[in-house]
Amino acid sequence: MAQINDYEWVVVESFAPKSTNGRHGKIHIRPVPGGKYPPSLSVECSKRLSKEFPVGTKFRICAKLTDRED
Repeated sequence: MAQINDYEWVVVESFAPKSTNGRHGKIHIRPVPGGKYPPSLSVECSKRLSKEFPVGTKFRICAKLTDRED
């Protein structure tokens, strides 16, 4: 099992959620379905990905898991 501080490559995609559930912005980023992480996992990354590319664009990012709540 990876350490919480370990970064790894993850494929994510932008999407427009039906409800933002307290999150900011109209476009969000999530792991792609069928990958290592569930699409329900929240992804924090550069706003550039959600603002400068069409909804549905897939990205390969270097990320790490955090133990933040919410």
